Amino acid sequence: MANKIKPIKPGEVAKQKKNDFPDAVFEAFNEVIAANFYGKDATFNQEDVEALMVKKGLNCNEIYKKGWMDVEDVYEKAGWTVDYDAPGYNETYPATFTFRARK
Repeated sequence: MANKIKPIKPGEVAKQKKNDFPDAVFEAFNEVIAANFYGKDATFNQEDVEALMVKKGLNCNEIYKKGWMDVEDVYEKAGWTVDYDAPGYNETYPATFTFRARK
């Protein structure tokens, strides 16, 4: 009997992830990107998008448990270059996302 389920291909990961995220995740990121976009890029604190997700009804613990902040692949497939910067050991500053329009 042939298997109906096939291994996921690298190019399909972003599509699969997109289907796993609630709409509120993309609504929050889209709003924060638009509010902080100045011609070429948008840089904002992770806390800002987290607060907006919670305001839209998502549970803060669930956001991290389910990896809903890990949107880089999905947005890169949509045409962005996404950089995520978080403090390392012995560093203290807010984690930030930078979304740059790809040329």
